[in-house]
Amino acid sequence: MKASELRDKDQAGLAKELNELLKAQFGLRMQIATQQLNNTAQLKKVRRDIARVKTVMNQKGVK
Repeated sequence: MKASELRDKDQAGLAKELNELLKAQFGLRMQIATQQLNNTAQLKKVRRDIARVKTVMNQKGVK
């Protein structure tokens, strides 16, 4: 997800996106623990997307 797409979202949209990404990260961590994840690069992508969302939230002053 691009930062420009995130800047267009409102506070509720950003919070929803962050919640979905955190759930996805948890699922990927569980797949790694159970040896079911083949593409470990997905975890890195989700982690960076979480950082992007949090950065945009801080820029907008959303807590």
